This record gives sequence, structure tokens and C-alpha cells, in this order.
Amino acid sequence: MAHLRVRPLLELRQLIFPSLCCHCDEPLVGDERDLCTTCLSQLSWTRHAASPDNDVETRFIGRVPCQSAAALLYFHQGGVARSVVHQIKYYGNLRLARQFGHLLGSELLASGRFADVDCLVPVPLHRRRKWQRGYNQSELLCKAMSGVLHKPVVTGNLIRRRYTTSQTRKNRQDRMDNMKEVFAVRHPERLVDRHILLVDDIITTGATIENCYFALRDIPGLRISIAALAATSL
Repeated sequence: MAHLRVRPLLELRQLIFPSLCCHCDEPLVGDERDLCTTCLSQLSWTRHAASPDNDVETRFIGRVPCQSAAALLYFHQGGVARSVVHQIKYYGNLRLARQFGHLLGSELLASGRFADVDCLVPVPLHRRRKWQRGYNQSELLCKAMSGVLHKPVVTGNLIRRRYTTSQTRKNRQDRMDNMKEVFAVRHPERLVDRHILLVDDIITTGATIENCYFALRDIPGLRISIAALAATSL
């Protein structure tokens, strides 16, 4: 009977302090969480994980010799995916991270192209940035994906050794310059002959992933696949 007493209190709280959609700021109703039904329907799903020639994979041709690559959503300025990424990246929205990490993992699993991945490696944050935020958004996504893909999440080996400024307003060349020699591997011997899935929250120019690869490329037998919550359209 306790739920009969609690529910009116929750409904009263919603009337006084209604939860708002993280994109349009309209009050959420019923079972809606974080996104209203209208905004959820406006998400641009890539649906390309099963395609070896998808536009995330092809943007790394000649840059990163990846086995497979995919993103869950297309990212547009002002679009719903931007609000989702920002909620996870800047506000630590665990519920959205779990929801969309699970969806991303399910897309990769259904594609069959990521089946032999050995582990998930989130793109690392510098320790100062992680201390400021209290979390690594890519790691949050990895934890949810791990439950679907049944692969371990490996942190602390690929590290970001230099603090960098935000990439948000930089062009392609500035992004590359900003990311030079940022990453390092503490224990390369642990990745010999392994297939890792590098996971980031958003792929734009691909500069971050490319510079992760520069730190990893001399490891014998290492294979790399790439996944992201969102990617900009080419």
C-alpha cells in the first residue's frame, strides 16, 4: 500500500517542480523522462552500424586503420542529439548515459561487426578535467555498453597526459594541433594482439580518435574499432 501513499506526493511535486524536457523545456508527462515524446521522435538515428562503408568509418580512411566504426545518432547544432550529448557530457546525466549507452551497445551487437572486440576503452579525460566534472562521459557510456556487449571496460591504460582546451569552436587544423601528443599508453604489453573498441561521446573531425591511434599504433597486433554516441554529418 506504500506506493498508494507515495504516488500522490510525487504527482504534487511534479505540479510544483515539473520535470522539463532537456531539449525543448516543456514539462514532461506520464512516463516521459529527460526527453518528451516529441523530441524523442526527432532524434536522427544513423542506423549504419551494419554498413562497412558508413560515413563514420569512411572519415577515418587513410588516418586510422579501424576494423569497424559507427555512431548511434547524427549530431546537428540545435538538434535533439546535441541536448542529449550535452546532458551526459556537462551535467553527468546518468539516466541518459545508461539509456543511450545501452542503445549504442545494442546497435553494435545487432550489426555483428563488433563481435570479436576484446574490450571497451573510453577516450580518456585529463585527470584535472575528470576531477572538475567528477566523471568521464565516455566511461559512463562504456559501462552501459558493457552490459549489452558483455565485454570489459578498460580504463587507466590509455591516458591523456596533457590538459587541452575545448575543441568545440576549433576548426579541423586547430583541433589537430590542440590534440598533438596528448595521449599515451602506460602498459602497451597488455594490448598486444587485442581488438579494442575506442568509445567517444561525439565524433566531429575525428582528431581525438586519430590522436588516440597515434599513441596506440606501435603495439604489435593491436586492432581498433570505433564507436560514438553521436557524429556530425559529413
